[in-house]
Amino acid sequence: MAIYTKTGDKGETSLANGERVPKTDVRIEAYGTIDELSSCIGLLRVALDAAQSEQLGWIQNKLFNIGAALSAARGEWIKEEDVLQLEQWIDILQSQTPKQHAFVLPAGGEAVCRCHVCRTVCRRAERRMIEAQSDAILLRFINRLSDYLFVLARRAGHQNGEKEAIWEK
Repeated sequence: MAIYTKTGDKGETSLANGERVPKTDVRIEAYGTIDELSSCIGLLRVALDAAQSEQLGWIQNKLFNIGAALSAARGEWIKEEDVLQLEQWIDILQSQTPKQHAFVLPAGGEAVCRCHVCRTVCRRAERRMIEAQSDAILLRFINRLSDYLFVLARRAGHQNGEKEAIWEK
């Protein structure tokens, strides 16, 4: 079977429910940004330890589910326990880093910087999902994910003995 279908050659694509929409549709923008985020997370995984990479693999699967939901596929793609899982990981990561006393700049070693790139793409995905009027549970998951990526960046820096980049007025 060929990878190309030629059905998108005129600037349209199909949603999971069969509806044809322009490739500029807000839903396509939203799940395209989710796909970009997942790719960025794939790059981040190689810079972290096995336990963190495993968590990020779980997150990538959830992001694929969000893409399905945004594509109008039927089903319950994200659940309350998924949001709670992220909150649990955030709490653990925060317990492993010093208390934050200032704004943190997105700088540091490679793992820290990759975390921050993922975080900013996540925030853009959230904005696109709001434009697409996504379900509240999807938005809560993405909102928590950006928090997770922020504390993961801090943890990665402290784990590697890096001095945190702090904003100075």
